[in-house]
Amino acid sequence: MSKLNEQTARAMHRTMCRIRYFEEAASAKYKEGVLPGFIHLSIGQEACAAGVCATLQDSDYITSTHRGHGHCLAKGGDAKRMMAELFAKQAGYSQGRGGSMHIADVAVGMLGANGIVGQSMPLGVGAALTAQVTGSGAVAVAFFGEGASGAGVAHEAMNMASLWRLPLVFFCESNRYAELSPYEIHVPIANVADRAPAYDMPGVTIDGGDAAAVYETMAEAVARARAGQGPSLVEAKTYRWHGHYEGDPEVYKPDGETEAEKARDPIPRFEAVLRESFGVTALDSVHTEEKAAIEDAVTFAEQAADPTPDGLTANVYAPAGGV
Repeated sequence: MSKLNEQTARAMHRTMCRIRYFEEAASAKYKEGVLPGFIHLSIGQEACAAGVCATLQDSDYITSTHRGHGHCLAKGGDAKRMMAELFAKQAGYSQGRGGSMHIADVAVGMLGANGIVGQSMPLGVGAALTAQVTGSGAVAVAFFGEGASGAGVAHEAMNMASLWRLPLVFFCESNRYAELSPYEIHVPIANVADRAPAYDMPGVTIDGGDAAAVYETMAEAVARARAGQGPSLVEAKTYRWHGHYEGDPEVYKPDGETEAEKARDPIPRFEAVLRESFGVTALDSVHTEEKAAIEDAVTFAEQAADPTPDGLTANVYAPAGGV
């Protein structure tokens, strides 16, 4: 198993801070009424995105979910273009047309957030098959939640990935709720990863709030995939501090649950690892720098131009004769 080193740990910490400040800024702007549509935030789940993507190369792929801001940032996405997309501005990743649930950056291997629950998994199969057929040596990671684990396409994807021994890791962010439904209402087993043996692949359940554990577990799964040994299923038990969407009244959560989880904030937990394992103490500057960077992203988005009517049909249809 690959062991976490100081350089990687520092980078992961920075990524976690970037995600936290991006999501907090998005939440604040949504509440001000300046962001159109719905947004689904991953505050509390930063260790998953940071730990997973720290094990990947630039040429590797990820497929994401409706809760994908953190995944995109961790894979190298541009915070300014992401924020501009949330503001529905021309400078956004999809020229303001896709919004939060359709952010993608193929240049960094981020093949897209997805508003259809579970669809990241067959897309991950496609990316992994591409890597296998072309012999590129790339690995794909498909993020999904426990709510998607009961979808038919999830089982089809795991079955196919195992049959073809694809270089793919299925990463389940098990955050306790599928929309408004508690885990035990829609998953009949204690751990999603317990299903892995049925598909002849390794399965493991870990603490998704422990960034070091996420990194080390994923490093092993990614190395296995890259060596041609087939897919794995990693389930990270995590928790989303906010509702399913911004504005969700969260009446389905028991009293005190969120407060108890906030006491286990993954960022200070990982900062303790940095101090104890690597002797790193100067961490306040990272928070300052990343918060400033996200403030710059918000300013960029606020000042960016709106899409214009004359571009309405651009990038909608393929040109005559194909692409």
